[in-house]
Amino acid sequence: MKENIEATGFDVLFNAALNKGTAFTEAERKKYKLRGLLPPGVSDPDVQLNRALQNMRRKHYDIERYIYLSALQSRNERLFYRLILENIQEVMPLIYTPTVGQACKEFAAIFRQPKGIYITAEDRGNVSEILNNWPEEDVRVIVVTDGERILGLGDLGANGMGIPIGKLALYVACAGIQPNQCLPVMIDVGTNNQEMLDDPLYLGLRHKRIQGEEYDALVDEFISSVQVAYPKALIQFEDFLTPNAYRLLNKYRNQVLCFNDDIQGTAGVALAGVYASTKISGVAFRDLRIMFLGAGSAATGIADLITYAFQKEGFTEEEARKKLWFVDIDGLVIQSRDDLLPHNLPYAHDHPAADFISAIKQIKPHMLIGATGFPGTFTQEAVKLMAEINERPALFALSNPTSRAECTAEQAYNWTQGRAIFTSGSPFEAVRYKEQYFKPGQGNNAYIFPGIGLGAVVSEASRISEDMFLVAAKTLANMVSEKDLSVGAIYPPLHNIRDVSLQIAVAVAEEIISSDLDSIRKVDNLQQKIEEYMYQPAY
Repeated sequence: MKENIEATGFDVLFNAALNKGTAFTEAERKKYKLRGLLPPGVSDPDVQLNRALQNMRRKHYDIERYIYLSALQSRNERLFYRLILENIQEVMPLIYTPTVGQACKEFAAIFRQPKGIYITAEDRGNVSEILNNWPEEDVRVIVVTDGERILGLGDLGANGMGIPIGKLALYVACAGIQPNQCLPVMIDVGTNNQEMLDDPLYLGLRHKRIQGEEYDALVDEFISSVQVAYPKALIQFEDFLTPNAYRLLNKYRNQVLCFNDDIQGTAGVALAGVYASTKISGVAFRDLRIMFLGAGSAATGIADLITYAFQKEGFTEEEARKKLWFVDIDGLVIQSRDDLLPHNLPYAHDHPAADFISAIKQIKPHMLIGATGFPGTFTQEAVKLMAEINERPALFALSNPTSRAECTAEQAYNWTQGRAIFTSGSPFEAVRYKEQYFKPGQGNNAYIFPGIGLGAVVSEASRISEDMFLVAAKTLANMVSEKDLSVGAIYPPLHNIRDVSLQIAVAVAEEIISSDLDSIRKVDNLQQKIEEYMYQPAY
């Protein structure tokens, strides 16, 4: 607790940033007028952490653990983040994927305490006033969604608020962004999910989604209001429907400090995995042919960044795109089709029509990247075919949550006789195939976006560029050790996430400063400056 605080009594105990609960010392209890308001026993912080862990672990279901952790965050912020940091492998799946998917589906039912700002279709003309209701004045990171495409679950309306809340918890835990500088935002324009509209507990607007000019005007008012209220804030777009995701990103990316995590964050972590996979396969990055199953914002975002990385290798844009192929629900994405969206057109090649299996046979990709939102789409036939074509086929089953993955880790290793290079968007347990032990790393966006945000915040960036995601991907790939690779992991262990974020932040900040996209100019010891900024959840 800071020594200059003026709060006392219940104002301390009911302030998550100040509260230490039973860990307040006798001297602190006297100073802050807490005597008699707490049990007399003073808990060592380690004992307090152990108590919290025991309480979490005695819950029978992950959704109950999620609810417990959410309550802990509202009650004792530092204990919450310490618990995450020291148990991140266990806790990250509880506060984010896969559990956050269920939490969003049940958000209205499990609602306990408001977190963040809700801006609705009824608030046109008053967005600045609403932002001013937020108690913090120095917001640096905003995660915003409209709830229309939550993970692979679709339109969940206002229930999608669980995503910004969860993402910002990862910003704090993984990269040390100050909690008071984080703001979750839900832009509620209604929902087309009839189940939500019929739910008596639903907390969002009860009408179909507004679209077109009215929708754009509300988003535009939000963006412009943020520039006034929080001029140094990074805006992260999250879980918007693909056409809106691309349209909003392209509209604002050169105007304000923003990025889309589904498009660019996913791309960064996927590209890092692609780089690292070549250390196992032996196929040089510049020689890769990659096939995507699914052609939404995540898949095309990955392809866009890989295209840019190929161009850095000396290929023209046209040559780079020809190394990337897409298959969607209607088959191979080719020029003769008349049903393609604008973001698909650059990857529509001159080729005969083909289904998924035929496309693999004809194109012979080294790697499959799945971003379909549908489980089981990496079929046994497709995976076995990849293993016939490649000595070490790479299979990226990136759809979230775990139940939506294109195939499981066990399937990938069994169907390829242990030769697959496998990764997924949500975690899978380790797999033993014959005498081999595999512990695949998770291609989690948490490896990328927190570090990007940290670098942007400390360097006071004015824009986010593609080069920042490229250097982030290279930095992440270079942190994968030979030990990681030996068990099939193409990402570092999650327990190294703070160091990963720090190194990415340094690389990103250096890119920001060298590109004149910063406000601080030269820094003598950039890493030290970043480390000094990072939040530490200690009493």
